[in-house]
Amino acid sequence: MAITVPIIEQRLKYFPEIEPFHSGFLKVSDIHSIYYELVGNSEAPQTAVFLHGGPGGSITPNNRRYFDPKKYRVLLFDQRGCGKSTPFSSLEHNTTWDLVDDIEKLRQHMAIILQVNVDKWVVFGGSWGSALALAYAEKYPERVKALILRGIFSLRRKELLWFYQEGASFIFPEFWDKYLEPIPEAERSDMMAAYYKRLTGDNIEERKRCGKAWTTWELSTSCLFVDENYIASADGEYCDAFARIECHYFMDAGFFHTDGQLLEEAHKISHIPGIIVQGRYDMPCPVTTAWEKKEMATS
Repeated sequence: MAITVPIIEQRLKYFPEIEPFHSGFLKVSDIHSIYYELVGNSEAPQTAVFLHGGPGGSITPNNRRYFDPKKYRVLLFDQRGCGKSTPFSSLEHNTTWDLVDDIEKLRQHMAIILQVNVDKWVVFGGSWGSALALAYAEKYPERVKALILRGIFSLRRKELLWFYQEGASFIFPEFWDKYLEPIPEAERSDMMAAYYKRLTGDNIEERKRCGKAWTTWELSTSCLFVDENYIASADGEYCDAFARIECHYFMDAGFFHTDGQLLEEAHKISHIPGIIVQGRYDMPCPVTTAWEKKEMATS
């Protein structure tokens, strides 16, 4: 796999705004239905799937604009509990491996939508989406034509501690103080556990307050330049799903067999063409993970 690092101040140039040519819901379990949409050229020779971040985020109109709409048809979807997928903010039957299987079900479902089999596709994921892309590729390598990974995140314990316990806090102390506010000082030695208790508790007001604080911390530190409009755009409903689902995944170590499984199993996909694009100053996704992934994938 190739690696591009660092990207420091480059501004992303999107393709023009575009609307889906098809959208719908796919029932993937007894309780979960996944919202998906297709954009681009329905008869294009190339098919791609876009995996959003989080866990707990959702797709946005700008996510449709990464690929040339004349050359690609692109499937985007809201992961379990996110965006338009139902039930909203649900933690039940919501694991990495459930999502991996949802991706495969959506690929198969495209044969019904498009009347053509998509045997392989390009898998694009950023942040948590990169972890999900790797998990999917390592389970279904025969279905992946190429990988595009932006901001590598592998959900290892040291990555989580860097961002949610100590590390990024030294760089953004003004935002860190706001992240600390909802948690009593006696519980701050394990911030993720303290937040999880409140985000899954019965006190709705406390849950809302913690959801907003958790999400604001991440949005405040996710861009090279702090974007107040971006932070303000996260309403209470979005914050609830984002914070609850992230905490759910983090407390269960991503539902991986080992801490570092995605890097340990990189040899399974060493034959798949791909590129890693990593920002030097990406706080939630420290560059060291991309570097380790590059080394393992090429060894």
